[in-house]
Amino acid sequence: MRRVLVTGAGTGLGKAIAIDLAKMGFNVTLHYRNSSNGAKEALDTIKSSGGEGSLISFDISDRNAVKKALEKDVEQNGAYYGVVCNAGLTADAAFPMMSDDDWDKVIHTNLDGFYNVLKPLVMPMIAAHKGGRIIAISSVSGIMGNRGQVNYSASKAGLIGAVKSLAIELAKRNITVNAVAPGLIDTNMTNLDETVKKEIIKAIPANRMGKPEDVAAAVSFLMSDSANYITRQVISVNGGLL
Repeated sequence: MRRVLVTGAGTGLGKAIAIDLAKMGFNVTLHYRNSSNGAKEALDTIKSSGGEGSLISFDISDRNAVKKALEKDVEQNGAYYGVVCNAGLTADAAFPMMSDDDWDKVIHTNLDGFYNVLKPLVMPMIAAHKGGRIIAISSVSGIMGNRGQVNYSASKAGLIGAVKSLAIELAKRNITVNAVAPGLIDTNMTNLDETVKKEIIKAIPANRMGKPEDVAAAVSFLMSDSANYITRQVISVNGGLL
C-alpha cells in the first residue's frame, strides 16, 4: 500500500485531505504539532472505515527535529509515495504594524517548512523508483496578494516558485510536483467578522465560502494515477474569486 504524508492533518484542510486520501486506498501518516486530538479523531475515522494510517508529530519550522523524525520514519517504514505540505499559519497585520516575529514565524513555518519536510523525503522517493506525488497547499493570497497579509502572501507565493522549480527537477523521475491554491475556505483559519465575511463573499462568483472537502478533492485527484501527466501547475479552488 502506498504511503502518503499529510502535514497539519489535525485541523481543517489537512484533516479533510488525510481522510479523503485514505478513502482512495493510501496508507496515510497524519502529522500534527499541537492538534493531537484532531489528528487522532481523523485517524479513528480512517480506521473505522477500513483504512490504514499512523500519527507523527514535530514542529515543521524546526529543521533538525523534522529531519530526525522523518529519517527514522522512512528507515522503519520505507519511502513515501506522496507528500502533502499543508501545515501553515497566519499572523495578519497591516505591514507598518507587523512585528519581526509575525514575519519570521510565518515565513519559517509556511515556506521553510516546505524545505524542512521534503529535504529528508525526496531522495528516498527517488531511490524507490516508483514515482511519486508532491503537493503544496498555497493560497489565493499567494497569487493575488491580500491586504494585511504581506507575510502570508510572501510565504505562499514562495511555495509556488518552489513547486515550479522542483517539478522541473523531478519530472524525469515520474514524480509530479503541484500546488493547490484555496480561496476563502470555511476552516478555523477564517474566523472573520461576519460583516467582513459577507463583503468578501460578494466578490466570489460562487457566492459562498468553500468547504475543506472541496480542496481535499483537488488534492486527491493530483495524488491519483489519473494525474500522472500533470506537474508544475497551480490548481485554484476558489469559487471563481480569481
